[in-house]
Amino acid sequence: MIGKLLGNRYEILEQLGGGGMALVWKGKDTFLNRLVTIKVLRPEYASDEDFVRRFRREAQAVASLSHPNIVSIYDVGQENGAHYLVMEYVDGESLKDLIRREAPLSPARAAQLGRQIAEALEHAHENSIIHRDVKPHNILITRSGRAKLTDFGIAQASAATVTHTDAIVGSVHYISPEQAKGEPAGPKSDIYSLGVALFEMLTGQVPYQGDGAIGVAMKHIQEQPPSLREINPEIPEDLEKVVLRAMDKIPERRHKSARALGDDLISISEETRSLKPFFQAEDEMTRILPLPTAIKEEKPARPAEAAAGSRRKMTPAAKGLLALLVLVLILGLAFAFNSYLNVGEVKVPPVAGMDVDDAQETLKQAGLTNIVVTKQAHNTVEKDMVISQDPGANQIVKKSRQVSLLVSTGPELTVVPDVLGFPLDQAKITLENEQFEVVELEAVYSETVEAGNVAVQEPKGKSKAGRGSTVELRLSKGPKPEVKKVPDLTGLTQEAARAKLAEQGLELHEEIGQVPSNDYLTGHVVSQDPVPEAEVEQGSKVKVTLSAGPGPAARDVDIEVKVPDDGRSHQVKIQIEDAQGVNDVYVKTHSPGDYVSEKFRYYGKGYVRVYIDGTLVKNQAIQ
Repeated sequence: MIGKLLGNRYEILEQLGGGGMALVWKGKDTFLNRLVTIKVLRPEYASDEDFVRRFRREAQAVASLSHPNIVSIYDVGQENGAHYLVMEYVDGESLKDLIRREAPLSPARAAQLGRQIAEALEHAHENSIIHRDVKPHNILITRSGRAKLTDFGIAQASAATVTHTDAIVGSVHYISPEQAKGEPAGPKSDIYSLGVALFEMLTGQVPYQGDGAIGVAMKHIQEQPPSLREINPEIPEDLEKVVLRAMDKIPERRHKSARALGDDLISISEETRSLKPFFQAEDEMTRILPLPTAIKEEKPARPAEAAAGSRRKMTPAAKGLLALLVLVLILGLAFAFNSYLNVGEVKVPPVAGMDVDDAQETLKQAGLTNIVVTKQAHNTVEKDMVISQDPGANQIVKKSRQVSLLVSTGPELTVVPDVLGFPLDQAKITLENEQFEVVELEAVYSETVEAGNVAVQEPKGKSKAGRGSTVELRLSKGPKPEVKKVPDLTGLTQEAARAKLAEQGLELHEEIGQVPSNDYLTGHVVSQDPVPEAEVEQGSKVKVTLSAGPGPAARDVDIEVKVPDDGRSHQVKIQIEDAQGVNDVYVKTHSPGDYVSEKFRYYGKGYVRVYIDGTLVKNQAIQ
């Protein structure tokens, strides 16, 4: 499958795993240039038309969901008989893997994850979608700690139930009692399964174990779950009540909605706090009963015992002391009981975003001294700053209430991939797969890196940086070109200017300007940019402006030259510099004593220069 293109769009990159019904692949959306997760149904299900029809219908329904705690479904398709789903790619691990590695999770962390999952379920339930297979395997945890619920479509197409053949399809350790009985699942079935997941997060184990799937399913129906606090004494009593209420055998006694469960995890409701974990009929409750009168026997006192009793009668002083002690004891118990029942209430101050020391001091000043600090890496919250608090800000609680603070240890450090020499697209994918943000800065010259590839990377490859931080890239422009001086193009024609620039490794710019001029002939260079003698990089372009006429008027000048009479022949050269440029208008060898008299035409201002044997003998300005 690797390298295959599904739907002419989704490229298979590598296998991530697989379950009983589908294989899971990491892929790339070649249209949007992003990573995706692709689930391909196994052939035995792909050939079941009824299963496929339900699978596609439910997948399309779930695709309408949009929630930060639900893995988004982007597309559903078919390729050569293979049915597949294209979903959001989540770089992280499953909650099951997290539980195996770190359980039991702290109460604050379990409550935080549980609330996120509850919010995801509430969004689904509001859209008339029941998950039916909530379990840690179907909950993904991103590297930043966000929970994302997945596997809606497949779970709906294969609801976990007990059939008449005693076969169980689905995850029996998390199945609700009504599903185990073969009854239709509803929103409260998802609440039950989330309760089991919370049980496992807090204790490190599922509530029911048994011989085979049927045995476990029967325990869900018949047995009450064990006490969480007996397994893990660190669990607050109120939190245990929330979990056990969610796992109540009777759906009506569970939380009224997933949102209510999520709210209870953060701030225990009075309804849950006052609820007994388990309810028994009056005749099923264990209590102490008096013995029936018919079987009571009283033995007569022995004479000796009676005599001793009469001898041990208390004196009035002893009776008074005993009464005083009893009174003190009653008053002490009354005071203790009153103190227990009448603990003052306070409003919880907002401390999220504060330094942990300042946060604890703020809470103590408010009267909240039972503070528990849990630390966790965070990509955006600075080290020692409070990420979140439980209970939340402005809630009214007892002063004795435990306040949990989740504190950042700073970004999770990870090795930065070395992408020097990579093309930009490949460098971005490599870095983004490791959760780094990529910023492209101005390109630079490089003698060693091919133009268009990464020449500079900061932080450098193989160094460590916070996951989610920014990596700056600069592409190569190739070797730095030589510096050239711009020649003077004034007075040249366009083609002559082009040729002169080419001699210096420069180019004539495509944009050619024109201006009226009385000083330069039509079509000749009036001005240029950059100016003559300016230093530019080899290959640079020079703009020129040409004369649009009328140009200078033509004039004539008479030139006379006396050749030296020294017995030797001499070369005479006459040069005119005018609007047409510099031109040698006369070059000839003469005998000693010759006399040269010539008339020449020029345009505009300039000079006439006379050379004898290469030596300038006359330089005359002409107007």
